[in-house]
Amino acid sequence: MEDERRLAETLRRGLTADGFMVDVAHDGADGLWLAKSNPYDVVVLDIMIPKLNGYDVCRAMRAASVWTPVLMLTAKDGEHDQVDAFDLGADDYLTKPFSFLVLVARLRALVRRGRPERPTVLYAGDLSLDPAAHIVTRADNTIALTPREFAVLHFLIRHKGDVVSKSEILQGVWDTYYDGDDNVVEVYVGYLRKKIDQPFNRSSIQTVRGAGYRLASDGG
Repeated sequence: MEDERRLAETLRRGLTADGFMVDVAHDGADGLWLAKSNPYDVVVLDIMIPKLNGYDVCRAMRAASVWTPVLMLTAKDGEHDQVDAFDLGADDYLTKPFSFLVLVARLRALVRRGRPERPTVLYAGDLSLDPAAHIVTRADNTIALTPREFAVLHFLIRHKGDVVSKSEILQGVWDTYYDGDDNVVEVYVGYLRKKIDQPFNRSSIQTVRGAGYRLASDGG
């Protein structure tokens, strides 16, 4: 904990010197209270904090309709940590140790982007996706998706009717610095087809040869 307090103080000093006005909370309960009580431009949230961890704080913020952009910090370096963070409503993610200059650049980008409006339910015909509640339905049937499947479908439905390439899906769903095989996109599209199309005799996710994928605007 002492190391974390030193890091928090170092960040506070550095960000203040860089022109930010900074409040610091050393546990999740205090952090959540501050986030709900103040109209911050951005929140830096460490996942590994006492009382309420970063996941719980972010989840509680979004449940309370606090849509302040959130940048999460963690000492972990796992794919599922990133997926979980984004799935709960975080806007960006940094793994410790990180460059202070990179942190400042990410924060300024979030501030420029501004406070997002509450996500609305997205539709493609009788297929619906609720980003806030994390619910997908088709023809009034709820469909269980993994966090990654949900993220891929979220990207596709936000771009319904448009052809999106594998690289665009990777950039939009996976980490910016992902350098693995882009065939992972094909694998997850296959998972989605088995859940949202085949049981309903639909073909809403279309393959466009040599270009990528398109989610039909009418749901297929």
